Amino acid sequence: MSFFDKQNQYQRKELEDILRTATPLDVRQVLQKGSLREKDFLILLSSAAEPFLEQMAQKAHEITIRQFGKTILLYTPMYLSNFCTNQCSYCGFSTGNRIARKQLTLEEVEKEARAIADTGLKHILILTGDARNMASIEYLKSCIHILSRYFTSISIEIYALEAQEYRELIHAGVDALTLYQETYNPELYRELHGKGPKSDYRFRLEAPERACREKIRAVNIGALLGLDAWQTEAFMTGIHAAYLQDRFPEVEVSISLPRMRPHAGEFQPRFIVKDRNLIQILLAFRLFMPRAGITISTRESEAFRNNILRLGVTKMSAGSTTRVGGHTNSEDNTGQFEICDHRTVSEIKSFIQSHGYQPVFKDWQPILEMDSTAKENHF
Repeated sequence: MSFFDKQNQYQRKELEDILRTATPLDVRQVLQKGSLREKDFLILLSSAAEPFLEQMAQKAHEITIRQFGKTILLYTPMYLSNFCTNQCSYCGFSTGNRIARKQLTLEEVEKEARAIADTGLKHILILTGDARNMASIEYLKSCIHILSRYFTSISIEIYALEAQEYRELIHAGVDALTLYQETYNPELYRELHGKGPKSDYRFRLEAPERACREKIRAVNIGALLGLDAWQTEAFMTGIHAAYLQDRFPEVEVSISLPRMRPHAGEFQPRFIVKDRNLIQILLAFRLFMPRAGITISTRESEAFRNNILRLGVTKMSAGSTTRVGGHTNSEDNTGQFEICDHRTVSEIKSFIQSHGYQPVFKDWQPILEMDSTAKENHF
């Protein structure tokens, strides 16, 4: 059984009924529990839980400190290519948008790598559009070979792959995968994705499992908040994360909470996700999954990210750009979406430290590299 089969056990109407009928007493009872079940998680996403956000925040803070300490891991995205064959109506890279298209040469990849590494960051997330004829597996492996000289963790946020392709990239040096399902509503998914390669809902949904079976170190999932009702999207994201954590206990599982941002094209969010809603999702998820990571990117504003530092976040992007080659090149090519927190890595590091937290630039090292270092020290 895959998560596709598990998802089919949930009927949308039943979820909406629980959300609608949840009471303050239900919320109080959930908050008294040491560990939460799926229905408890859903209750914490209901309107009945809104008056309890302060109590949820205190508990979420305590859990996060116990599990992660006062640390925030920092990373930055690096866009390799914006060529795309998909028609995702909500994305600036959609094939229907008339934007300047670019893919980095290997020389440009190294230039970007050096510039990012100079900030001290050791974790990088590489991104492409969905165009296999351009950002091919061989091209990606060549990029990874270069990046592995500068970074100890290389994450990918690209098109969904077959198991063998994940195996190849992991062998090349990739250790983490970020992949958003975008929406867990299959009907809406089909409507939003047209006829491109991304239109296969199940193939994308099961991609994190394929990567986990190939022994990837970490997986990060999420829904693009604003496409559908946030309570049900957040619930399915949490259930998906819990499924991966239970089935693959050796894999580090985390979620991101991306909200829609302005981008090329005319698509507008169908649902408005307010700051208060996003905080409720974050807190409910932390209480439901104490050991899972939570990422808040530069999609969010400086003020918002500052205010949620103590609420359960474990990972933040810094010094971000969504343009191909944007770390070193001022050439005008359209970003995937507009970022909202423009602080440099140094500025975010200083902010984190000023609040008594430790910014983490590196939290692991590949085994082969450690073995090499150990040999050098021994001889």
